[in-house]
Amino acid sequence: MTDTTPAGGARPFRFGVVAPLRTDLPTWRDRVRRVADSGYSTLLMPDVPQWQPAPGPTLAVAAALTDLRVGTWMYASPLRAAWSTAWEAHSLSVLTEGRFEMGIGTGRPGIEDELRDLGLPVGGPSERLTRVHQTVTALRDLDGPDLHTPVVMAIRGPKAQALAAEVADTVTFAMMPGEPRAELVQLARDFLARRDVELALHVPVIGDTVAPFMAPTDTDPGALRAADSLAILPRDPAAAAEEIQRRREEIGCSYFVFGADFADALAPVVAELTGH
Repeated sequence: MTDTTPAGGARPFRFGVVAPLRTDLPTWRDRVRRVADSGYSTLLMPDVPQWQPAPGPTLAVAAALTDLRVGTWMYASPLRAAWSTAWEAHSLSVLTEGRFEMGIGTGRPGIEDELRDLGLPVGGPSERLTRVHQTVTALRDLDGPDLHTPVVMAIRGPKAQALAAEVADTVTFAMMPGEPRAELVQLARDFLARRDVELALHVPVIGDTVAPFMAPTDTDPGALRAADSLAILPRDPAAAAEEIQRRREEIGCSYFVFGADFADALAPVVAELTGH
């Protein structure tokens, strides 16, 4: 069995599942309960208008069903006013008794068309990043001295990294399609040298299967393997567990996020690495 004891100052593993409500409600509830029973720490919801219920109410239901942590993966900052996002995040933190974490970023690739369709201002990357900062500032004001809602940021460029180093509790790096491992490894190492935070990894591909809504539909698993990409894990559970251990040791990643369609298959890996 893989040794799950953190080496040195390594953080313990935790695992999240992105589980949008895309089925009937009873089927989704059953999935949420299975996720909770399998050792996962967090049930996560994307922020994509119109094709699922809004993240806040859905996460409140999930938190009432189980003792899982819940979170957004990720709020898209241009979709709503900063104070509105902060108010919802703070409210979820209160209603779940501290089990909510606010994931936030500047939006998925191609969000500009979505914003136009919704009649919202498109703005530029700097404006969207400013709204992220405004949201976190408003959240801290609402939380006050007795509550700290964890903030998870999806980042890439130097301005986003600088903001995350100031305000984030957890950081994940937006990956480019087919990006080689070495580039992400260097980004992560440089960031952790600046500030020691929890480092998360968004893994949309297992074996030859791409998780819906977590990567473009034209994602090529073979190309990811050829690039030794961090966006993919082997399907074999033993090989997946070994690779996850390697990523914590070499990069510092301790929080891994998978698509809901992989949750059952990866449950043995999660149980082994968390001692569940």
